[in-house]
Amino acid sequence: MADYSNSGDGGGGSIGNGGEDGVVIEHEKLLPIANVGRIMKQILPSNAKISKEAKETMQECVSEFISFVTGEASEKCRRERRKTVNGDDVCWALASLGFDDYVGPLKRYLHKYREAEGERSRFDGY
Repeated sequence: MADYSNSGDGGGGSIGNGGEDGVVIEHEKLLPIANVGRIMKQILPSNAKISKEAKETMQECVSEFISFVTGEASEKCRRERRKTVNGDDVCWALASLGFDDYVGPLKRYLHKYREAEGERSRFDGY
């Protein structure tokens, strides 16, 4: 997972490049709208249309959700004097925030991801 060092802003830090003064521009906190639209289209019938407003609304919602969960995981890492948020921290944060239904699937995905990374690293050595 990524390294999200505590930014000292008291809010668990923010993800994004930010300017020299540490201010994060609003659009830098959002997932790319093209990616959001692509994910939305996957669940809809092929002939369905998605308005720009719907994509923007979903973009804001999912970005806020990610920030909310990441902030909780980052705070846990700060309390434990760690600088790197990992997948287990995200699972803990989801459970802590009451999103228990997401924890099982995410843990299964994380396990498969780690297995695949282990396989990949074994082959990279050759």
